[in-house]
Amino acid sequence: MALFSRRKKTDSDDVSADRPEGVIEPGEQPVAPSRTDDAASSETTATPVPNVTISTSSFRGVGAPIDSAPVEDSTPPVAARPSARPPGPMEAPEGFESIPGLRDNALLAGALAEISGQPEPAQLLNVARQLLQGHVFLRVKGDARALLAEGKDLPLAIATRGDEQLVLAYSSGHALTKSVEADGDRDTSAMGQPVMALLKHVLAGPYAGVVLDHASDDARAVLPSALLERMVSEADPDLRIKTALSEKRTESTASTVAEAILAGAPLWIAVAQPEDGGPVGVAESRSATGERFLEVFSHPLELLALGRGDQPVPLQNEQLAKALAGDAGLTGLLVDPAGPWIRLTREHLTDLIALAD
Repeated sequence: MALFSRRKKTDSDDVSADRPEGVIEPGEQPVAPSRTDDAASSETTATPVPNVTISTSSFRGVGAPIDSAPVEDSTPPVAARPSARPPGPMEAPEGFESIPGLRDNALLAGALAEISGQPEPAQLLNVARQLLQGHVFLRVKGDARALLAEGKDLPLAIATRGDEQLVLAYSSGHALTKSVEADGDRDTSAMGQPVMALLKHVLAGPYAGVVLDHASDDARAVLPSALLERMVSEADPDLRIKTALSEKRTESTASTVAEAILAGAPLWIAVAQPEDGGPVGVAESRSATGERFLEVFSHPLELLALGRGDQPVPLQNEQLAKALAGDAGLTGLLVDPAGPWIRLTREHLTDLIALAD
């Protein structure tokens, strides 16, 4: 039964209804368009995912959004070899609260905005890696707070495509508002949810994947469960490095990332075999002043999204310690060069290097 989308058989989006507005958890603001910009005041015609019917699925739990960090000017890393995707910004953009009380996931929204027409594989990989940076918004039928207070499961919006079911998730309140505008059902709530909780829920259920921002024209993506399974299996369960890099940058960010590495957060390096059959190379980057930084990645997707053809190879912190101790010319590490990224100097890594002893 299609609770969120009462579409005609022509799959038209011209559905309107005057229904009571739901509540927002935790911001307690209506989902109805309330923005003051031009985009908010104009009528939006959203293109649905082809052959999709919106329904609901049960989910228990609610999480708080993660704040992003403002952009600051910084010299980007210079890769030792050309890359298909240039290094991204050092810091994450600040997420705007397009629904008051719920901060947008600006990194995910930015990755989706790069898609025009049929998404390229590299674009989907970029969306997938940014999906792991924090939180998403979920749409709930009815009053989420009341349902939770009653101990009931939350009926999530899902899409059906043939026999497949896909969970709907959103990068921002603006994207969720477009979904409401598309089907006219305002008896709905929104909640922020940590992405790992969502992915584990999807993989534990009968779902074929996730649809991100389904009503946002081209700026949408479908990530199949096979990709989600790999994302979760190779990720740090606590997303320590990715969370630190996506949050507001402070004087303690470098030490936080260094401590996560020392504690054994998963890391990968980029390895390439030259076409002429020469020795295998490990990717480095250089600062504008020529300092050498070994590239390390918090998830294989961080490397694959660069599109350089390198292969991710897992790296234990003891191996990393020996590499740094054995090459005094290495200034430090460049973590997640696709961005948000950070450089860690040997001073930040003193405790790690000591493991080589």
